[in-house]
Amino acid sequence: MQRTAGKELALAPLQDWGEETENGAVYSVSLRRQRSQRLSPGEGPRDSQAPSPSADAFLHYRTSKVRALRAARLERLVWELVSGDSQQDPSFVPAFLATHRAFVPTDRVLGLLLPPPPPPLPPWAVVSVLGSWLRDHPQDFWDPPAHSNLGSVRTFLGWAAPLGTEALEAEKLLGDFLEEAEREQEEEEQPQAWAGLPETAQTPSPDSREGCLEEQEKLVQEGPELLDFSVDEVAEQLTLMDAELFLRVRPWECLGSVWSQRDRPGAAGIAPTVRATVTQFNTVTGCVLGSVLGAPGLAAPQRAQRLEKWIRIAQRCRELRNFSSLRAILSALQSNPIYRLKSSWGAVSREPLSTFRKLSQIFSDENNHLSSREILSQEEATDGLQEADTPPGSLPSKLPPGPVPYLGTFLTDLVMLDTALPDMLEGDLINFEKRRKEWEILARIQQLQRRCRGYCLSPRPPILATLRAQRQLSEEQSYRISRVIEPPAASCPSSPRVRRRISLTKRLSAKLSRERGSSPGGSPGDPSSPTSSVSPGSPPSSPRTRDPPPRSPPASPGPQSPSTKLPLALTLSCPRIPVVGQQGLEVRVIRVSIDNDHGNLYRSILLTSQDKAPSVVQRALQKHNVAQPWACDYQLFQVLPGDRELLIPDNANVFYAMSPAAPGDFMLRRKEQACHTTSVSPT
Repeated sequence: MQRTAGKELALAPLQDWGEETENGAVYSVSLRRQRSQRLSPGEGPRDSQAPSPSADAFLHYRTSKVRALRAARLERLVWELVSGDSQQDPSFVPAFLATHRAFVPTDRVLGLLLPPPPPPLPPWAVVSVLGSWLRDHPQDFWDPPAHSNLGSVRTFLGWAAPLGTEALEAEKLLGDFLEEAEREQEEEEQPQAWAGLPETAQTPSPDSREGCLEEQEKLVQEGPELLDFSVDEVAEQLTLMDAELFLRVRPWECLGSVWSQRDRPGAAGIAPTVRATVTQFNTVTGCVLGSVLGAPGLAAPQRAQRLEKWIRIAQRCRELRNFSSLRAILSALQSNPIYRLKSSWGAVSREPLSTFRKLSQIFSDENNHLSSREILSQEEATDGLQEADTPPGSLPSKLPPGPVPYLGTFLTDLVMLDTALPDMLEGDLINFEKRRKEWEILARIQQLQRRCRGYCLSPRPPILATLRAQRQLSEEQSYRISRVIEPPAASCPSSPRVRRRISLTKRLSAKLSRERGSSPGGSPGDPSSPTSSVSPGSPPSSPRTRDPPPRSPPASPGPQSPSTKLPLALTLSCPRIPVVGQQGLEVRVIRVSIDNDHGNLYRSILLTSQDKAPSVVQRALQKHNVAQPWACDYQLFQVLPGDRELLIPDNANVFYAMSPAAPGDFMLRRKEQACHTTSVSPT
């Protein structure tokens, strides 16, 4: 194809061509349009320098075919790893290695990839794949104490490439595993100076003023408090801890199919690196609540000074590009027990209050946290521009460390992606298009991890010890103490009341499938304060209060009712989602909880326009692992703003019976309990 330089066609560099099937595998085919060297009519390819553009110059284009594997059986996927197809999508191998644990264990992949010699596959292709696997995902081979998978790889590389870098990498990895096992054993044998968060104290009469004062007195800890240290010291230590924990995160543990299993029986060991970041998030949030609420006898101006210092610490975390602790601090300040303190907020100076408003806007839930996503992308783009501006052959300029992202955003996207797309397609084919979309998110996590290695911060043991020694308040305790500090006005019906216990485990689910434009604040995921239980790390939304304190932040300074839209081709925040292979079928993701005393966790399910109430109830019970074969024993309610509920009649089409303007939050309740609730007519 040739066109003159002044009349270059504005064609897309990549055009969809369709699909094709080969040996049971489904490929999407695209045509990639690439511009080759510009030539004049009398010039040939031997010219060493490209001529300058002229009127008689021509643009030469080359069109190449690119195939992206969309669905196939496992054997075909493994064959694609080593096929060496020149038309293969270059993202296939890294996407498979990053996501394979979601649909197949590592040992089975190795069983197909490493047959006994002589191998039917070219050894060089297998060696190349193993090299990438060992380098990018070494934890896939962690299988103590024998590490049999790594042993199989070492045996293969021993005869296929004994002197290659891949064999040396395997030997080094085995040594690292053995050292790590020895280190863990030594840590288990040594007595722990701090075995976790202290248990919350039990008071004889928790609802009395004396009981709340006793709780406050127990919070007075011996030794220094966290706010006794400077703003820079606290922010730097929080950043150091967050960066170290984020570097340890294994990206595959963030997959929706893995992280969503964390609450199932016997799943305590699932995703330990992600749980560690969650625990750190809860600890920081608890420190803020404990330091603000746990000081008995403070006057409003003194308590306002504590609020101001935490705002300055949050600002310093922003300067250090630590978005994890930044969100944890803001979440605590926006929680109901602190946010309702009118007198304390009224004594906060104007400048810190303005800073608090600006920081809270970073994590606004509008447009699926668009603000925080854009800021994080800008931070990454700044680093990329500095790298690109470095002249060839010169030393790269020192890039700013970080950023440390808020992991909950990625967890939300991956859980939503896992909920919306099926694992298998017709014909028992693995839906690899879903894995490729998951890999796009995991690849960004890995990229951010590489940039987090630039922090040069030294640990300060006194600050770390004070952080760990901070006593934690339960939600009920924090709210009772808050009411003692500032009793609610008896004549104010909109004063916050004690709400049902909502642990932080619910907050990630509270981010899922929320419609854009829903009412701010007061969502079922709004907690009063953090607890010491493991959670996905999603912070609380703004407290539901209609009487914000004077000169306090606005009613929605931070997280509001979220709308979840993935930064992918698949849009999940819209009420209607196209279903693969089903033309005209409207679907949306809803969240269903069970009204019980076990934490009231949400589970996300895909609701289609053809689903009746019994099938929705049955699928929700299966998601909650409830051994209840009779869905007719439960009633389905939609949770509406203002503590209202919409009763979904039996045999009703849930998609059309639900309120489209309300968030997609539902609750299952046994029918014998349904008569005690206040509901509204579905009309």
